[in-house]
Amino acid sequence: MKNNVNRVVLVGTGAVGCSYAYSMINQGLAEELVLIDVNESRAEGEAMDLNHGMAFTLTPTRVWSGTYADCNTADLVVIAAGLPQKPGETRLDLIDKNTKVFRSIIREIMDSGFDGIFLVATNPVDILTYVTWKESGLPKERVIGSGTTLDSARFRYMIGDYLQVDPRNVHAAIIGEHGDTEFAVWSQASIGIESLSKVLERRNNPQDRSKLDEIFVNVRDAAYHIIERKGATYYGIGMCLVRITKAILGNENSILTVSCLLEGQYGQEDVYIGVPAIVNRGGIREVIEIGLDKTETEKFNHSASVLKEMIGTIYNK
Repeated sequence: MKNNVNRVVLVGTGAVGCSYAYSMINQGLAEELVLIDVNESRAEGEAMDLNHGMAFTLTPTRVWSGTYADCNTADLVVIAAGLPQKPGETRLDLIDKNTKVFRSIIREIMDSGFDGIFLVATNPVDILTYVTWKESGLPKERVIGSGTTLDSARFRYMIGDYLQVDPRNVHAAIIGEHGDTEFAVWSQASIGIESLSKVLERRNNPQDRSKLDEIFVNVRDAAYHIIERKGATYYGIGMCLVRITKAILGNENSILTVSCLLEGQYGQEDVYIGVPAIVNRGGIREVIEIGLDKTETEKFNHSASVLKEMIGTIYNK
């Protein structure tokens, strides 16, 4: 029986999953954290390692290596399992391999009686979030992908670094596919309460525009650069997953660029894609349809069409 505690189940104790678990422990966001992995010994070892630092955390968290049966009373299941992106691979190249893995995982979780919220991190995240929604049968509001949360965080950091402004005061987003067709919403970007266009006008620096274009390219290709240097990305996405978890468990009504199902918003239907949405204890409270200029609208439609084509290869649409 559950005793009014937040239980989070993490499926996949690779680098991404463990970065998430480590951040969760240090922030004390849940009373219970269950680790599940096909390699049971690995999950046991990670649970032991995390528990050994519990004397230094802000609040205690009960951590253990469990089974899919533990999903029965979970509030949130975070899926970071699957095959990683290799050098030279795009996120979309992973579709066939990780779809097979996910179908098996979702089946086991739902057989436990799980009735909480799914948070998907595995790439290609938009496609696999759609697969999770289809295979689980849960309402769309309770199946969420990490989307372009990390891309937007990278974007804010790089803009802040260039303009010498705290990235927490940079309000700018990357939306669309978490991948090669994502794009920056320049028309809505602001620094503090001042629009980015006004900031650039005031600076009157002829190099600003080309530098900002370069920043976007570096954001879009960041995973490739990191994978080339260290083999994988995991700290950034781990922290993003924790941020989304905090919004859910804390019922924050926070606006995050997560992957969620569109039903007419932005002129698109039946596709999971990264857009701003209000996230709370119920999952996705509302998809926010921001105003895009003509060029941004074209880019969004292209990104959605790429994802729909990939979904069609799975569900034969």
